[in-house]
Amino acid sequence: MQKVWFVTGSSRGLGRHFVEAALKRGDKVVATARSTASLQTLVETYGDAVLPLEMDVTDRDAVFESVQRAKEHFGRLDVIVNNAGYAQIGAVEELTEQELRDQMETNLFGAVWVVQAALPYLREQRSGHIVQLSSAAGVIAMPLGGAYHASKWALEGLNEALAGEVAEFGVKVTIIEPGGFATRDGNNPDPLANGHLAELDPAYDGLRQRLGAMTGKMPAGDPAAAAQALLKLVDTDNPPLRLLFGKGFHPLIERAYADRLKTWSDWQDLSAEAHGDLETRS
Repeated sequence: MQKVWFVTGSSRGLGRHFVEAALKRGDKVVATARSTASLQTLVETYGDAVLPLEMDVTDRDAVFESVQRAKEHFGRLDVIVNNAGYAQIGAVEELTEQELRDQMETNLFGAVWVVQAALPYLREQRSGHIVQLSSAAGVIAMPLGGAYHASKWALEGLNEALAGEVAEFGVKVTIIEPGGFATRDGNNPDPLANGHLAELDPAYDGLRQRLGAMTGKMPAGDPAAAAQALLKLVDTDNPPLRLLFGKGFHPLIERAYADRLKTWSDWQDLSAEAHGDLETRS
């Protein structure tokens, strides 16, 4: 069955590959970006199957208008891909208030606006699939990425709650957690080099050097392969709530969760003390 997609952050990277893969197989796509100039080649190739829309996800009114226009243009919405986002890099101490707010405005609030705009249509249809691009950084954290991690961890919780809220309406939710993909000149992106950088404090130069020697070393994933995997995901009758995209991070995440469970277990006595015993006191 032909699907209608609404994809944010369609100009480049994984978002662009998602759009092209959907169009190539005969689906229809509403491709949004802050500028539609880079989307014109899609129109030239796929004609009326693609509707390019200029949209900034931080503009709530613009998001609602774009989603309404998409629904009116194609008649329905089947797959909502919240892909727009960026990485703010910097130690927590280095972050300005504006940098942190901008990170959350795009990565978190932008996704919320898209979901809120699309849900009335999906509920009315009693169908639809919301796909949220999170990151492996949404379940584990590294120094110098506090703002980015905060936005992605927030998305993880938000979408897990959302999944429970909309299941009865036939709407599915999947959180995709990509590792590193070759979205820049065929290289595995190094967030320390390619993210939005806070003003550097020399106190963290040593940490930056140590992390810089470690990051970007994992084999880069192929964005085209990720797009094909996404097609299989949205065609699945019972998709998972969470799905890692790419190799390399699964062992790290397994170790992180094992460490968390062990820590909680090791400190159970103090946890019980914190609970107290109100009956004894009374």
